[in-house]
Amino acid sequence: MNNKIAAVILGAGKGTRMKSDLPKVMMPVKGKSMIKRIIDTLEELKADEIVTVIAPDGDLVKKEVAPYKTCVQNEQLGTGHAVNCAKDLLQNFDGAVLVVFGDTPLITKETFMKSVQKVREGYAVVVLGFEPDDPARYGRLKMKGDELVKIVEYKDATDEERAIRFCNSGCMAFDGKYLFKILAKIGTNNAAGEYYLTDAIEIARQMGLKCTAIKGNPKEVASANTREELAMLESYLERK
Repeated sequence: MNNKIAAVILGAGKGTRMKSDLPKVMMPVKGKSMIKRIIDTLEELKADEIVTVIAPDGDLVKKEVAPYKTCVQNEQLGTGHAVNCAKDLLQNFDGAVLVVFGDTPLITKETFMKSVQKVREGYAVVVLGFEPDDPARYGRLKMKGDELVKIVEYKDATDEERAIRFCNSGCMAFDGKYLFKILAKIGTNNAAGEYYLTDAIEIARQMGLKCTAIKGNPKEVASANTREELAMLESYLERK
């Protein structure tokens, strides 16, 4: 594997819970849109390719991320489907591919680099985890030593699994050689009928590939779906 880094930013979400006409990733945190903050960090990381997945009416986002490439997710069919929209642009990419949610603007260059490093060590999928004060309804990361066995969604978790405090932030890193092969095997056998990116762990393991998770700072991996959460991100940035 070479030392290249690509990133896929998922930026097709609507800002409905923000009570705004702006796409969610365009909401400002201390005067700068969430997605611009992510791009700035990826530039610090010297990412070779940055692709943003946008909605069909995502012209504002397209302008915000220019000159970087965008691809359109015509239907919202889940996170796995969103990443797969970048296939034409990245299918021959040989290096680590970060998958970043456009509403998590505070993840640092150092944290992204830790994920990339694990990919370079031979892990096909690396999940950024965290231990929140209240694990609430987050997906749980089931570890066996250094190996990540699977991500269990809260609603599907047993009591024993719900007791796990290590949770999924959503951000992942993949070995580019395997990313789209893994995505091609994700199905929609779930209550929502969507392609879940979290299924990548079990699929990669079935393919004989190694998966792991690293621990991030809960404040850093925080996302914003509401204006209250946006305000929390701002206050964390101010304290930092």
